[in-house]
Amino acid sequence: MLLEQRREKVEEILSHYPQKRAALMPMLYEAQEVYGYLTEEAIREVAAILELDPTEVYSVSEFYSLYYHKPTGKYIIRFCTDMPCALVGAEHAYQQLLNLLGLKNGETSADGLFTVEHCVCLAACATAPVLQVNRQFFENMTEAKMRELLETLRTSGLPEDGPVMKFQPRTADTPTGF
Repeated sequence: MLLEQRREKVEEILSHYPQKRAALMPMLYEAQEVYGYLTEEAIREVAAILELDPTEVYSVSEFYSLYYHKPTGKYIIRFCTDMPCALVGAEHAYQQLLNLLGLKNGETSADGLFTVEHCVCLAACATAPVLQVNRQFFENMTEAKMRELLETLRTSGLPEDGPVMKFQPRTADTPTGF
């Protein structure tokens, strides 16, 4: 299915690496996007494309938290609740997000659009609270910004050209809105 649907993308990914094996992680992301999550078939297909043993491909996909082996929502929202984010209200903000979606941590919405989970460190402490939708970052989140983001995702999808919310530097005196 991956080669059928994304042959050009697969070839483009492979063109960046002198050895096929080095393309494993980007190929897993691509397979996950096509299949929705990393099924056994997806793992076998990536292994065949890269000429690797499926066990090796599976072990890499299990090690990293951004690869999923069960169905998820179209948009996976990872919300940082690590200490620096918590100090500016991330736990409260995350609870607001869960309330907006009517979900608990780790759940997927009934319409299949959203899966939410807390995570440890998205490496954006200076712009916390921060969340990640699929692989795009959204910073300085407030309840209003989360509402706006969810509406954008529902109506227009995830923008291909970058985050909806742009970087806004924060100082110790910047209010978080919580």
